Amino acid sequence: MRKTERFPIEGANSLWHIYKTVPFWKVMRNFLVIQAARYTPFLALKNWMYRVFLNMSVGEKTSFALMVMPDIMFPEKISVGTNTIIGYNTTILAHEYLIKEYRLGPVAIGDNVLIGANTTILPGVEIGDEAVVSAGTLVHKDVPAGSFVGGNPMKIIYTKEEMDERRKTDSQFRNE
Repeated sequence: MRKTERFPIEGANSLWHIYKTVPFWKVMRNFLVIQAARYTPFLALKNWMYRVFLNMSVGEKTSFALMVMPDIMFPEKISVGTNTIIGYNTTILAHEYLIKEYRLGPVAIGDNVLIGANTTILPGVEIGDEAVVSAGTLVHKDVPAGSFVGGNPMKIIYTKEEMDERRKTDSQFRNE
């Protein structure tokens, strides 16, 4: 179960009430910062922009690939650990607007995590340290540390223990 906070809405759908839930100027500023960061090839500059202007928690040596799209309305709810790679065109959401409610939830991505290209991460999930998320995955629940997950819906492909065994076997082949 994702860890989100629910906010019921009366009348029109929740997105119609957007500027009652988040200030217009915050969204405009975030849009400009995110668009500039999506295209910059300078990883340290991108991380600095996310930390300073969006109040995201971003660890050292973390790499956001080209076209990554952090949440435009609530980027401050996103934290990414150290030495993590977020693949091309990945979307990280901390909100979801539904017909009768909207939901907000933090996204916590651990250290040494690999997120494949074109992945979508939904609000309220935690991705554990050293996890690998396959390209094109819809991350709709927590990802255990050290595991390899993928698909839509996301499934565990290898547990941490199975990944450790595969790495051990692979290194034995390389040493022969």
